[in-house]
Amino acid sequence: MVHKMNKKDQIISTVGAFMSALKVSITDPPIAFFFLKTIIRQRKAQLKRLKWIERGIQVPPVIIFSITNKCNLNCKGCYNKALRLSSKSSQEELQEELDTGKVIDILNQARELGVSFIVVAGGEPFVRKDLLEITENFPELIFLVFTNGLLIDDALLEEIRRQKNVILVISIEGRLEQTDYRRGEGVFDYLDAVISKLKKESLFFGVAITMTRQNFESIIDNAFVAELVGKGCKLFFYIEYTPIEDETMNWTLTGEQREKIPEIMKTYRKRFKAIFAGLPAEEKIFGGCLSAGRGFVHINARGDLEPCPFAPFSDVNLREYKLRDALKSKLLEKIRKNREVLEKLESKNNGGCSLWANREWVKSILG
Repeated sequence: MVHKMNKKDQIISTVGAFMSALKVSITDPPIAFFFLKTIIRQRKAQLKRLKWIERGIQVPPVIIFSITNKCNLNCKGCYNKALRLSSKSSQEELQEELDTGKVIDILNQARELGVSFIVVAGGEPFVRKDLLEITENFPELIFLVFTNGLLIDDALLEEIRRQKNVILVISIEGRLEQTDYRRGEGVFDYLDAVISKLKKESLFFGVAITMTRQNFESIIDNAFVAELVGKGCKLFFYIEYTPIEDETMNWTLTGEQREKIPEIMKTYRKRFKAIFAGLPAEEKIFGGCLSAGRGFVHINARGDLEPCPFAPFSDVNLREYKLRDALKSKLLEKIRKNREVLEKLESKNNGGCSLWANREWVKSILG
């Protein structure tokens, strides 16, 4: 049985995000019309989710789906690689990834429950050649694809132009020096060319910028943001670096830097015609951590249902459970019930995901 939640917990919604997308796209009629239709669909999905909540199943508006662990890059400090190597051998992980049919089946179940927004992650999502074949089956769902961008070519862009519900989010670390340091020489120049093509094709796209102690000042520079907006970027995710390995602990933001994020995002929303999100710093707007089904859940490449991409703990697998039953997971429910415990522990965090920072507490729930 899902614990009693206040109304704010129950109606966390994606509608506001798409209202913002409509506003920043109003001068581009085809994109604006698409987002108008999307808002209507999001509202219908929200009503469907609320009906399931009344039946005791906490359905989130967003699923983060890491559809593969494979990647064509070897980035410094990659959380996915570090988590994977800490659990099983890479070869074992890759052999267990969900096939096309099972991914489609899970997304069908999600749609029926009122999930309306799929964040596609990896690894590198486009390593899977079936990705756009999968998304083609779900025109009413929004797929936000976080990609390193190196597999984006003209043929792929042609297909994305046809599937407007697939929105690319290009991962960068700042300017050339920061991006190439972490991702490899020549990556920034390639992504710059990709971004130019996205603008030329009038595609709605965004960037994901990992905030570290070292790059913070450069990525919050107004000139940096203005340059990307000028290149057609309409969506900015500023994401705190979560340290998985001890050697990258000094990448985390300082307390002073972290406290600045909400006000910086607020200023950018007034100054630039784009959407800005600072995560997880701005989760406080929604009463704290949105994981474990409050706002989102995570499905890993093997089908484990997890509270968060940075918290690789699960007691259910979607090969064995239907999604609606898996969402009743005791782990997810106990995390939601004990948010006050997490909030107390949060003050001790070094940054990033609260669940990962307090993983011993999460493990204690699993028993």
